[in-house]
Amino acid sequence: MQAFKNPLLTVDIIIEYQGGIILIKRRNPPPGWAIPGGFVDYGESLEKAAVREAKEETGLDVSLARQFHSYSAPDRDARFHTVSTVYIAKGEGALKAGDDAKEAGVFSRDNLPDDIAFDHRDILEDYFTGRY
Repeated sequence: MQAFKNPLLTVDIIIEYQGGIILIKRRNPPPGWAIPGGFVDYGESLEKAAVREAKEETGLDVSLARQFHSYSAPDRDARFHTVSTVYIAKGEGALKAGDDAKEAGVFSRDNLPDDIAFDHRDILEDYFTGRY
């Protein structure tokens, strides 16, 4: 019997907060700044995963405003093939890095860090230009 190899399902959350958006500095490889997010657990909806990952990595309570777009290029994550559904959310509370994040910050289009992980720079460009 042949074992199937499928892409892994993830969510990313563009959190609007205090006039900017939140990025987290990754604790684990690959290094760099990233949109908060992570893997969807078995039995979990995309929406619940997005709210959970946002809370774990930023300490913020989020309300999802809308589903933004899905990204599925096989090389978007050098470790393995992932498909990510991105949400736009409003964040409330005190920003505090946690879980896989060693740092968290508020950024605008004009002050994004140079070292952005995965395809997140492309995702942010789509967000800032209103592509989707």
